[in-house]
Amino acid sequence: MKALTINCTLKASPATSNTEALATVVADEIQQAGVETDLVRAVDHNILPGVSNDEGEGDGWPAVLDRVRAAQILIIATPTWLGQPSSVAKRVLERMDALISETDDEGVPFAYGRVAGVVVTGNEDGAHHVISEISGSLIDIGYTIPGQAWTYWNRGPGPGDDYLSNEAGHDWSHETGKTAARNLLTAARSLEGAWSG
Repeated sequence: MKALTINCTLKASPATSNTEALATVVADEIQQAGVETDLVRAVDHNILPGVSNDEGEGDGWPAVLDRVRAAQILIIATPTWLGQPSSVAKRVLERMDALISETDDEGVPFAYGRVAGVVVTGNEDGAHHVISEISGSLIDIGYTIPGQAWTYWNRGPGPGDDYLSNEAGHDWSHETGKTAARNLLTAARSLEGAWSG
């Protein structure tokens, strides 16, 4: 079993990412259970606009998609901007749209038997909206979203500090993230092999 986190920060590597810092709490908990984890920062790839698996020359999505295909657990991690998921997160979900109609040789949709969760950071409110928007998209694609398969951190309404410069709320965000990891693992193990043969 493998888990993939797609970090949808706007910051290219090697810039520090608040979103990645919180997403790592979830990934580390999954890894401690013996699951191989992977992390991709989407903005480091030239993900072209479109809704197909390959938009042609220069498209960085096919390489990311290979990692999506290898994972039974998917975590979409995003900052909150203007109360919304990042534009990078929306681009990733648009590209995943092609998976809705993809089936295996037995007609089973790609995402059946796979689970997904969400990590959100931001110095403003709107985390529950972002979680709902991303979860709804992943459900459309066919992923199972377990109960409380998310965590978030925000400073509260208005501008202010970011996750790494403000320790307030970290205990809650980390404990919620570890719970999300356990719920994702439990669901993934329950579904493992359910759609084969």
